Amino acid sequence: MAEKQICWLKATVRGPGGHGAMVHRGGTVARLGHFLSDLDRKRMPVHVTPVVREMVEAIAAELPRHQAVIMRSLLKPRLTDRALKLLGARAAQFEPMLRNTVNVTIVRGGAKINVVPSEIELELDGRALPGFSPEQLVAELHDLAGNDIDVEVVRHDPGPSAPDLGLFDTLAGVIRELDPEGIPVPLLQIGVTDGRFFSQAGVQTYGFLPMRLPEEFDFSKLIHAADERIPVAALEFGAEAVWRSVQRFH
Repeated sequence: MAEKQICWLKATVRGPGGHGAMVHRGGTVARLGHFLSDLDRKRMPVHVTPVVREMVEAIAAELPRHQAVIMRSLLKPRLTDRALKLLGARAAQFEPMLRNTVNVTIVRGGAKINVVPSEIELELDGRALPGFSPEQLVAELHDLAGNDIDVEVVRHDPGPSAPDLGLFDTLAGVIRELDPEGIPVPLLQIGVTDGRFFSQAGVQTYGFLPMRLPEEFDFSKLIHAADERIPVAALEFGAEAVWRSVQRFH
C-alpha cells in the first residue's frame, strides 16, 4: 500500500592528514570509526505511519492474547525496542517499517599506504518513511552521530504520503478466494518499486503479487541472493491471483 522513499546521502569526514609513520589520534579515520560505531549501536526514533498501524493491528487481531500484546507494543514508541527484542528474528522485517534508516554502503578514502587521508567520503543508502522529508532524515542522522560530518542529499525519490486503500478490499477478496485461511493485511514496502514514479502522476500503487509459500521457506533471506527463487506452486498461485484481479476490472 505504501513504500519507503529513496534518500541517498553523501557524508564527508575531514581532518588533518599526515605521514603514516607518525602517531595520529582523533583524526579523520578515528572520526570515521566513531561515526560507523554510532550507526551500529544507536537507533533512530520510532515513527508509526498509518499503513504500519493498520498492518500491525490486523496481525494482532488474529494472534493469541500474549502475542497480540507484543505486536501492539510495536506501535508505542516507548515500548517498540522491547517488543522488537521479544520478536527475535522476526524483528528484522518490522523494524525498518518503524524507523527512517541509513546504512553506509561505500567508503572512499586514502590513495597511498603511507599517507593518512585528510578527507574520507561515504555513500549512505538512506530510506525515509512515507511523509518524511530528506531534511528530517538528515536531522535524525545528525542527532544520532553528531554535526561534525558534512552530509548532503544526492538523490531523493519521493512517494505519496497518504495512501488510498480504496481497492484493498477487492484485492483482499481475491486472496480469500484462493486461500480461505489467508488473512490479507496492508503492507509498507521497505524497499522501493516503480510505484514511486506512478505516484508522481497521482496513481496509487497496490503491490499485489501473492505467493503462497511453505512455512519453512525463508523468502526474505533469498531476495537478491545468488539462489533467489520461489516454488513453482507459488508462481502459479500468484499468476491466478493477478488474473482474477484483472477480471474484476474488465
